[in-house]
Amino acid sequence: MGQEIQSSSFTEAELEQFKALLAEETALLQRWFADGRLAGSGYKAGFELEAWLLDATNHAAPDNKAFLATLEDPDVVPELASFNFEVNGDPAVLAGDAFDRMYQGLLRTWHKCREVAASRDERIIMIGILPHLRESDLTLKNMSQMSRYRALNHQVLKMRHYEPLHLHITGRDELDTKKFDVMLEAATTSFQVHFQIPLEQSVPVYNATLLASAPMVAISANSPYLFGKDLWDETRIPLFEQSVRLGEPGQHRVSFGYGYLEHSLAECFATNLSDYPVLLPLVSDAPPDKLTRLKFHNGTIWRWNRPLIDFGADGKPHLRIEHRVVPSGPTIRDSFANAAFYYGVTHGLTLRHDNIAACLPFTEAKANFYDCARYGLDAIVTWLDGSKLPVSELILGELLDVAAEGLQDLGIEAGSAGHWLDIIRARAQTRQNGAAWQRGWVARHGHDMYAMVDHYYDHQQTEQPVHTWAL
Repeated sequence: MGQEIQSSSFTEAELEQFKALLAEETALLQRWFADGRLAGSGYKAGFELEAWLLDATNHAAPDNKAFLATLEDPDVVPELASFNFEVNGDPAVLAGDAFDRMYQGLLRTWHKCREVAASRDERIIMIGILPHLRESDLTLKNMSQMSRYRALNHQVLKMRHYEPLHLHITGRDELDTKKFDVMLEAATTSFQVHFQIPLEQSVPVYNATLLASAPMVAISANSPYLFGKDLWDETRIPLFEQSVRLGEPGQHRVSFGYGYLEHSLAECFATNLSDYPVLLPLVSDAPPDKLTRLKFHNGTIWRWNRPLIDFGADGKPHLRIEHRVVPSGPTIRDSFANAAFYYGVTHGLTLRHDNIAACLPFTEAKANFYDCARYGLDAIVTWLDGSKLPVSELILGELLDVAAEGLQDLGIEAGSAGHWLDIIRARAQTRQNGAAWQRGWVARHGHDMYAMVDHYYDHQQTEQPVHTWAL
């Protein structure tokens, strides 16, 4: 979905042509998997950070067009709402001090963004959901001026027969509202972690990613409030799932998925073709071996763990997993601790278990994920031996060791791995992730979302990890 399109409406002929080419490209990709063309080399890391623009009154500032024009950085791009933007990081080989270098690179870009925002009397902030966001902010007038977003809105509503999107979330409070556009999606921002993997490791790593998603969303939760209501620890999860729901059985465009992989990542792309109606028929004259339609269609299906096909500078295709469960913030330091934990746990699980799919039923892994999104570090999970235990206990008692083993095997320097995993350890010990800090501040100071965001912002500028933040 990052690719711009030329029109926000499409003819029936364009739709049929896209479907035919999508089927051709999917069949071609199946042959590439069978022939081993996607073997790739080694493991690489990458990321996308989504963030918010705030005005002088602390409200969302729908100004990303002017902000980005002033910034002039091709790695910083617009998002769905004109008060959001996205920073893309350069991929790095997972070895040595990769996390330290990626951290410093993002920190430099973030400081540049902050300076440009300040010159416009604005601020930038990393947070999963802006707690005092108003429903009136989520309107089409605040949609970024790109054809693909207008087309997305039109097609989603058309496929829903112009019935409104119904958002209903029951957490500590209850939220029930309806929208006649897709702008609810713009209330969610994330730190998307990319994991480039060799073909032979794609199935075990993808299945390990599904298993790891529950502890990942618990330890990183940073989105308890929406429109001032206290909902899930990571409210992004139900919010995003409901914001583009088409209403057809099995056609939830945002989901945890419906099972483990059995043989290859090609299974996901075959499911894309067979089970998901085309949302946006990209018009392009690119040849089938560029997989242009396959990649674009995949970009309109937002699995929490999404397989990606891309091409390197040498023109060779490679595989990536996009891990989407981690929210934006609280700091860049926290974000890379989350990333290090993800890479270490997923790789470490593949070292310890030959067949993860046989260790825990998919229904249990899925239930773990949603329980951890709702209850955060207070969630009880079912683990590989069938035991039920608090997810914080699982992280401290087992998964940090698994992550350390995984990072060591990947070739990450011991000192660097220890630095990032120690942040996760301290967060689990103190039980203070971003969601806990936000709720703790409100419990102590009262339900003033604006004041809370001010204090959150001040802490964020220090780059001290969230487990050290005072209330």
